[in-house]
Amino acid sequence: MHRAAPKADIDESALTVSAPKTEAAGVKAVTVALERAVEEMGVVRTARTLARVNQRHGFDCPGCAWPEPTGMRRPAEFCENGAKAVAEEATLRTVTPEFFAAHSLDELSEKSGYWLGQQGRITHPMVLRPGAAHYSPIDWAEAYRLIADTLRGLSTPDEAVFYTSGRTANETAFLYQLLVRSFGTNNLPDCSNMCHESSGTALTSSIGIGKGSVTIDDFKKADLIIVAGQNPGTNHPRMLSALGEAKAHGATVVAVNPLPETGLIGFKDPQTVKGLTGGITIADDFLQIRLGGDMALFQGLAKLLFEAEDRKPGTVVDRVFVDTHTAGFDEYEKHMRAVDLGVVEEATGLTREDLDRTARLLAESNNIIICWAMGLTQQLHGVATIEEATNLLLLRGMIGKPGAGVCPVRGHSNVQGDRTMGIWEKMPETFLAALDDEFGIKSPREHGWDTVHAIRAMRDGRAKVFFGMGGNFASATPDTEVTEAALRSCELTVHVSTKLNRSHVVHGRTALILPTLGRTDEDVQDGVRQQVSVEDSMSMVHLSTGRLKPVSEHLRSEVAIVCELAAELFGPGHAVPWADFRRDYDKIRDAIANVVPGCAGYNDKVRGRNGFELPHPPRDAREFRTASGKANFAVNELHWLPVPEGRLILQTLRSHDQYNTTIYGLDDRYRGIHNGRRVVLVHPEDIAALGLVEDELVDLISEWTDGVERRVTGFRVVGYSTPRGNAAAYYPETNPLVPLDHVALRSNTPVSKAVTIRMERHVHTA
Repeated sequence: MHRAAPKADIDESALTVSAPKTEAAGVKAVTVALERAVEEMGVVRTARTLARVNQRHGFDCPGCAWPEPTGMRRPAEFCENGAKAVAEEATLRTVTPEFFAAHSLDELSEKSGYWLGQQGRITHPMVLRPGAAHYSPIDWAEAYRLIADTLRGLSTPDEAVFYTSGRTANETAFLYQLLVRSFGTNNLPDCSNMCHESSGTALTSSIGIGKGSVTIDDFKKADLIIVAGQNPGTNHPRMLSALGEAKAHGATVVAVNPLPETGLIGFKDPQTVKGLTGGITIADDFLQIRLGGDMALFQGLAKLLFEAEDRKPGTVVDRVFVDTHTAGFDEYEKHMRAVDLGVVEEATGLTREDLDRTARLLAESNNIIICWAMGLTQQLHGVATIEEATNLLLLRGMIGKPGAGVCPVRGHSNVQGDRTMGIWEKMPETFLAALDDEFGIKSPREHGWDTVHAIRAMRDGRAKVFFGMGGNFASATPDTEVTEAALRSCELTVHVSTKLNRSHVVHGRTALILPTLGRTDEDVQDGVRQQVSVEDSMSMVHLSTGRLKPVSEHLRSEVAIVCELAAELFGPGHAVPWADFRRDYDKIRDAIANVVPGCAGYNDKVRGRNGFELPHPPRDAREFRTASGKANFAVNELHWLPVPEGRLILQTLRSHDQYNTTIYGLDDRYRGIHNGRRVVLVHPEDIAALGLVEDELVDLISEWTDGVERRVTGFRVVGYSTPRGNAAAYYPETNPLVPLDHVALRSNTPVSKAVTIRMERHVHTA
């Protein structure tokens, strides 16, 4: 059996820097994907597994949430990073009880998250007893009793926090929130709180639903696509194929981002002749905007659109749409006409020519899509910024028509589905009432804690149990020192996981690791193979079926873990038929059909050729379920980010060799970074102005209103094309710099794209 040895830990002294690439994907991406897959899985397992990724009778990629095509699917319906994600999960490397016996907790605590993840799949449930130096095996029944006894011993259910990763399937998410609400709390923070919460907040206010309004087929009908605050080449590589198709149908693509992203410069689709020979340029225009300047850009473009309407009345503003379907237009128009374009130029770093050129495209295009990701959501004024982008589309009548609309590009597979299934600390009354009617329980109505509030509660002693359904909470969250101290203050921490990560060594007084099946694994309950379902970034719900034999007989499915824990926690005779749900996932889907809006007939519809599309009133019927009954123009005061003297504004980001907190390797080859991660990308003129030189080591210190010094050390300075006054570095290494209280207004999302820092030469200590 193929069992490659795990790689050595990170040695930053081996780091090298080369020129950034100008083309993404191509033969190189295929080569890297296959090398990583074979290294982890072996040749036969690689062939069997990759052939099923994102296929109709296969499994959904555990990476990003980009949708599959509705027509014919290609033999390789995955990207390089999707192949890495599959290889990480389907690896033959294992972490056994013997591994834990050989490695003390102190030793594991010194290892990087990269090293921990490289060790392989966890094979047995493990427990860390109070005062113990090692994790030791525990059987499932005892683990459930330990959790249930601790939960029942709390003075109130609100002393427990139940976190959810986006990887969790719909069936698990539905049962998990049902367990939590049956227990008596709405403390259901999830990874959405840290990424697209600003999107949901803004869109709910503007159009009445917190989801995007476009489908994958709309890309072929668009004639202008704006991609803002996003790096598709690394974070959602299959999006490049959709953008390529859009361009083949005549679309213009405009990229708005502080960094030039390789995938938007050049794309070689390895499954086409053109991709293998020459490739295509994706972005027809690149607006290299300053961090925090996006709101100013959208407001400046709106002003120019009103001026274009003045020159040619009736050609720019869609008066029929505005008058019929929107509210607040007059106040919005007055506010936009007063915008100072000089301030817009200063805030964005763009020229008047840049603004005029983009406004002209907006005025002359008939079908416009605006896409965005964390570059917009993780700003202090991220909600208002997304409202301003939506305002532009409302002004032009671009909601509820083919080839047009809002497109927040979600990161993790099924992060959107988890929210649909009820993973939210403040689900509406209609959902809670339907849940209660279906099961005869009484859900709590008081809103629970989101991620930031949950960390504060653990820090302050108001939460004593942390239960993580997937994910790597310690590395995904801001203010690392505060977050880790908060987790360590808990009486019990529980992590449902496939592989080791940093959160397993940042533990409560007692800690449990519960090993679970992955998307690639076959899930058999009482002799019958089960299927789960997921929702992609564009509201399509479809089935996912794993086929690989699990690496250990001791693994449990997430559904089984929830149901078996619930049976122990609530005892026999509970209103919810937990045992039936564990045995037959169709019964879970029948319950979902009765509770979740838009899911009637779930079991039948999800088995359709492409699954089924959840309803989206603005897209489907130009129906806006807001307080006004219409789409709302938002009026926001202009905010942007001046750079303090001698300081920089930092954004945290991923390398090409990682997905969220999972580090696949140590190369960010598109940016020219190899064999290391502790780099800070800075404009060469800023490096000189700060009295530094390229390639020297510096410490990064964030400055925040609380006066606390947050420092990360030993980062190599790399000259890079970024706006003056801006810098970029990878997370989770720079998460310690993001203050817990530095959050987006209204959404409470950590502001990881606007951290004021200073740089000091690194002083080596013995």
